[in-house]
Amino acid sequence: MAAYTANGFLLAHRYKRCCSRVQTGRPDYTRHPHTVFIPQLCSSRFFHTSYVTSGPILPFKLSDIGEGIMEVTVKEWYVKEGDKVSQFDSICEVQSDKASVTITSRYDGVIKKLYYEVDATALVGTPLVDIETEPGPEVVHEEDVVETPAMSNDEHTHQEIKGHKTQATPAVRRLAMENNIKLSEVVGTGRDGRILKEDILNFLAKQTGAILPPTPFHEIQPPPPAASAPSSASMPKMKPTPSVQLPVVSRPVFTGKDITEPLKGFHKAMVKTMTAALKIPHFGYKDEVDLTRLVQLRKELKGLSEARGVKLSYMPFFIKAASLGLLHFPILNASVDEAVQNITYKASHNIGLAMDTSQGLLVPNVKNVQLLSVFEIAVELNRMQTLGATGQLGTADLTGGTFTLSNIGSIGGTYAKPVILPPEVAIGALGKIQVLPRFNSRDEVVKAHVMNVSWSADHRIIDGATMARFSNLWRDYLENPASMVLDLK
Repeated sequence: MAAYTANGFLLAHRYKRCCSRVQTGRPDYTRHPHTVFIPQLCSSRFFHTSYVTSGPILPFKLSDIGEGIMEVTVKEWYVKEGDKVSQFDSICEVQSDKASVTITSRYDGVIKKLYYEVDATALVGTPLVDIETEPGPEVVHEEDVVETPAMSNDEHTHQEIKGHKTQATPAVRRLAMENNIKLSEVVGTGRDGRILKEDILNFLAKQTGAILPPTPFHEIQPPPPAASAPSSASMPKMKPTPSVQLPVVSRPVFTGKDITEPLKGFHKAMVKTMTAALKIPHFGYKDEVDLTRLVQLRKELKGLSEARGVKLSYMPFFIKAASLGLLHFPILNASVDEAVQNITYKASHNIGLAMDTSQGLLVPNVKNVQLLSVFEIAVELNRMQTLGATGQLGTADLTGGTFTLSNIGSIGGTYAKPVILPPEVAIGALGKIQVLPRFNSRDEVVKAHVMNVSWSADHRIIDGATMARFSNLWRDYLENPASMVLDLK
């Protein structure tokens, strides 16, 4: 008698042979040590055969992380061989030429092998680690599939771009998509910030006006009223505030040897971008801006902004003034194709800010500045500066820019020669703010806060007059910040 089982036809014949032995006498346990003799089933010739198996060792491959990235650099391992991991536990951090990405586990199990050393280059589609999964029916024994160029929905739940933690199951993502909800706007209450179905439903209830428990965000409150000053006799002696410690600068070590290393990550991206920029004929224009009134305005608003938990610098004003100017000169917020046959005028003002970080030059951008207030721009800058300082800027922050400002003056210098970032067509470099003597309208020498600005424009589509008029309008907004109120939206 042959019966098909999970192990196929061959096992059925084993049953037949075993059953024939049972009919004649006791089974041969030496030849079939895993055979279980069940007298009640002898007439039907059925046996149960069990196999002792350990969990399978599965290779966890580096999936496509988008943007045409084919290789990454392993920056840090969060696990070592022998460590036990669970789903969504961080495995390693990798860096492409566009962003840093944290790879998280999709299995429960034990790390058996690490395929790369720190600073090694890993290719998309190759294994990162081997994981010995826990045995059980929940483990799916199938080949890991890497999708190119788009990542599967399931893979999206196991890879997070730093600064944009959106861990969620495909079902939760589908629910969010059906209700036009951005997962980046939902606060996840699951493990490691994972977004659950209840989080989506609570977010929907909040949008429809339902009463919800207080959220973990701090409410914006005005500064508390000043209390009556206590007498000097009743006032305890306060200890002097300790001075802020300056960062320790390590002394340079002279080795006396030449060192050759490959270009990786952001440095490799800079080579590619600047090589493309060499094809652009740059038109330069420089001017100075009197920021005396803006300095006073910021001084008045700084305390209010800090009471809301946001540091207010001059950059939000510079960025907003640039956006107002781009409304009048949209060609500066455009791009051209490689053949320079078509101009695309961008609807969104995604204004980038060049940042000097430990990873090199990064240019994240504030999205849709034309729709934001000065305070909202300051909130975004605070967020990006925090992420930039810790190397956690994601792809969403580093791509999609349409116009750029470089705050080189925060380091030093007055004038610069900024290089356009293709496919953009214009960029500005801001010098440091200096206190200098200037003549006022009554020919009196007064103290003025002066900043120099240097513009570069793609001279293939932008003429000098257009760049000069834009610069004059941008300067007028900053020298008379009250005039910005008329055009704010």
